[in-house]
Amino acid sequence: MKELYDYRTMIASLVKRDLIGRYKKSVLGFLWSFIDPLLQLLIYTFLFSVILKTDIPAFHICLFVTLVPWLLISSCLTGGCMSVIGQQEMLKKIYFPREILPISFVTAQFVNMVLSFVVVFVILAVSGYGFHLPALLTLPVIMIIEFILALGLTLLCSAVTVYFRDMQQILAALSLLLMYASPIVYTLDFVSENIRKFYMWNPITRILVAYRDILYYKKFPDAINIFWGIVESIIILIIGMLVFRKLSKNFAEEL
Repeated sequence: MKELYDYRTMIASLVKRDLIGRYKKSVLGFLWSFIDPLLQLLIYTFLFSVILKTDIPAFHICLFVTLVPWLLISSCLTGGCMSVIGQQEMLKKIYFPREILPISFVTAQFVNMVLSFVVVFVILAVSGYGFHLPALLTLPVIMIIEFILALGLTLLCSAVTVYFRDMQQILAALSLLLMYASPIVYTLDFVSENIRKFYMWNPITRILVAYRDILYYKKFPDAINIFWGIVESIIILIIGMLVFRKLSKNFAEEL
């Protein structure tokens, strides 16, 4: 941790490069941080409000408050797995803690998610749906838990991908599966009581349920759900760190 702290300037530089490079030579630039989630919102709202009609009240709000945080997890699975391979030239030329690469990637995606939440808040305000301000104070806690989970997943996946390049395709398929195995386009009420206990083992589910409690149901998230969300996310982070540290010893040879 001390070594990573010593390289904090490098992490900040990589995050800045990622955010600027993503929209370089783009006419709309950072506006795409707002446009991307809005386009997905429109597509899913049309699909589940017109074609596959749902009875969920204010479905666009119900969807949007979980879609934005899901995009962080999805990007860390599908793009984060390449965060080491994509910087192989840098790895071969200079020494730095290899963990910096997935950390900077996840941080950039996290910043992008925070920017996207501006759109969420605008929609909640403009539509008259409103907020529950005391519950809203717990939102940063949920974001931190999600960051920990996303970092653990990225550390694990990026290290394994160096040795097993098929992981990129596998994770793309897994991301689609996880999307429908998590309460994004539906609510927890649609999950049968018989399987809900097993369904909640998914740490992504716990995080999305917490977001929906705060922003859609306008109430405090369940404390037990938050507790287990923290525990599961930390466990995944520790596993990711241990696997990354072990596999990173031979990154240069594999790349």
